[in-house]
Amino acid sequence: MVATDMNNRAIVLLSGGLDSILATKLMMELGIEVTCVSYFVEFAMCGDGPAGAVKAAGMLGVPLKVFDITAEYLEMFKNPKHGYGANINPCIDCKIFMLKKAKEYMPVAGASFLVTGEVLGERPMSQRKDALNIIEKNAGVRGILLRPLSARLLPPTEPELSGVVDRDKLLDISGRSRKGQFALAAKYGITKYPNPSGGCLLTDPGFTKRVRDLSAHEGLTVEGLRLLKTGRHFRIGEASKLVIGRDDDENNKLEALALKGDVCFVMKDHQGPFSILRGVHNDDMLTRSAEMAARHTKYRGEESLNVLCWPQGSKDTRVLTVKAASAEEAERIRI
Repeated sequence: MVATDMNNRAIVLLSGGLDSILATKLMMELGIEVTCVSYFVEFAMCGDGPAGAVKAAGMLGVPLKVFDITAEYLEMFKNPKHGYGANINPCIDCKIFMLKKAKEYMPVAGASFLVTGEVLGERPMSQRKDALNIIEKNAGVRGILLRPLSARLLPPTEPELSGVVDRDKLLDISGRSRKGQFALAAKYGITKYPNPSGGCLLTDPGFTKRVRDLSAHEGLTVEGLRLLKTGRHFRIGEASKLVIGRDDDENNKLEALALKGDVCFVMKDHQGPFSILRGVHNDDMLTRSAEMAARHTKYRGEESLNVLCWPQGSKDTRVLTVKAASAEEAERIRI
């Protein structure tokens, strides 16, 4: 059944990657008035995240609305109906979730259909034909979701059937080769776009290991997940973790991320990292954390080093005199 209230306004899910840029540009070429949306999830960022979408929207000259959905996304992430990919990426449920959010925004934008840059067969979990059908059904967007880069390989949608979009001008790109996208980008004069290798953090094996460790020991929270992207991580105790900055930028980030109840560490007499101990702790754990912090300085060979520690938000500073932990100990407890 073809909807009778189709108009030429669409919401495009713009990630800032080449596929979504091309889908947006193609819609514009066909006379569609587009409003772009992008979603920010702190621990599941793809590529440059919203910054990439903002840059792409500016290049294309289209309006963009960015939504922070971190807290809502976390609840889905804890128990995705369709499971995880090779790591801890809930790709199908992620697509469903974001399409539902975009559908909710349609009345606000006055749009009658949705557009994505998905390419049939490009991603093994979420862009198979059967997966595309599951996503459409569960998101409640069947018929109003147009995938213009692969549209001619898929059943016609309501905007095509109603004549709002000319199906003959849509494309039939499929598979993991990006030659078709590169050719289309050249045709449109689009020369600046992200490297296609950038992917979701949840597909990264190292990040996945940290997420699983957090889930097993402390539970998944926004604050806990936020910390996973920065520094070296060490399991000091069953319910306590030490995070050590690797450079000035990470030291500053960790200092900003420290919560009340965290214990902070810096070297007293030498340059070194800023570190956070989060979770349950005792004096032994404080000493072990100071030893680990000392390990990650160029002064690790000295017989003793002074490390300052204090509870975040308190002026109660202690000096711990320690010998740097061994490389073997650091490797043993590294997350």
